[in-house]
Amino acid sequence: VEMNEKELKIHFTPGHVEVVQENVDIPYRRVLVTGATGLLGRAVYKEFQNNAWHALGCGYRRAQPRFLRCNLTDEDAVRAVVQDFQPHVIVHCAAERRPDVVEHHTEAALNLNVHASGTLAKEAAGIFLIYISTDYVFDGRNPPYGENDAPNPLNVYGKSKLEGEREVLRHSPGAAVLRVPILYGEVERVDESAVTVLWDKVQEGAESCSVEHCQQRFPTYVNDVARVCRQMAERRLQDPSIRGIFHYSGKEQMTKYEMACAIADAFNLPSSHLIPMTEQPAGAGAQRPQNAQLECSRLELLGLGVEPIPFKTAVRDSLWPFLYDKRWRQTVFH
Repeated sequence: VEMNEKELKIHFTPGHVEVVQENVDIPYRRVLVTGATGLLGRAVYKEFQNNAWHALGCGYRRAQPRFLRCNLTDEDAVRAVVQDFQPHVIVHCAAERRPDVVEHHTEAALNLNVHASGTLAKEAAGIFLIYISTDYVFDGRNPPYGENDAPNPLNVYGKSKLEGEREVLRHSPGAAVLRVPILYGEVERVDESAVTVLWDKVQEGAESCSVEHCQQRFPTYVNDVARVCRQMAERRLQDPSIRGIFHYSGKEQMTKYEMACAIADAFNLPSSHLIPMTEQPAGAGAQRPQNAQLECSRLELLGLGVEPIPFKTAVRDSLWPFLYDKRWRQTVFH
């Protein structure tokens, strides 16, 4: 079932302009994406939009003109958006996801990661809510971690996301929690992802650079996560058992040093200036898990797993705009 709506379009021909009314097909399935201005949210919004869903994205600082501006910590604003749009599915990507920022701005982070998630879950009666969470709910001492393994977060970020999971499932028992590890994708700035930020070190070339070589990570491409979200949503419309906790992760295990070398390799750049740093420097910010590898069998058994795009391919797609002269890039991309 598709809804028809009238849309006004302006038709130009030389010497003549007219305004015409045309029918536009709007897909009947509606999805609300929070944090649609962020790295993951942009990919999720695009994935649904390109696959016969009517997607509404909301953001805050970067919302206009493309997305709806909505302060998720304002309960009335959240209620108004949900009641107005009446989505079948909400994908909640909005979060403060920088562990060192959460450590120092704890109250603001808890407001977004915990309280706003609870508010959304309360408003989601009869709506399938997917809450995006993190591998940082685990301490990383005994991988891999299944969906039912006991969480034990090491930092305030991990604690806030775990608290958010519990709030969501308490207020909306039919919701799903999707835990994912370190994410990367098509960034607006290289520092938007803890993976792509390594680009600066790779490009430095002449200067030797030390890169962390302690923690084992599983870099995960946001386009793959977005496909998982859409597949979960589509299956849920037929199958109410799609609820509770799920894990999704890239399969290539790397330290940040190994990621930096792989990025260099993907662009045929040298990596001999990169120096692996095997000890954590003192005062290195929030504590991180050693290896919080996620075991993803629940999605796979349901046929909802997505085979990850290889790291070098995806990182090339994500970073190529930053290859050339910066002035040229700014005129073309901004």
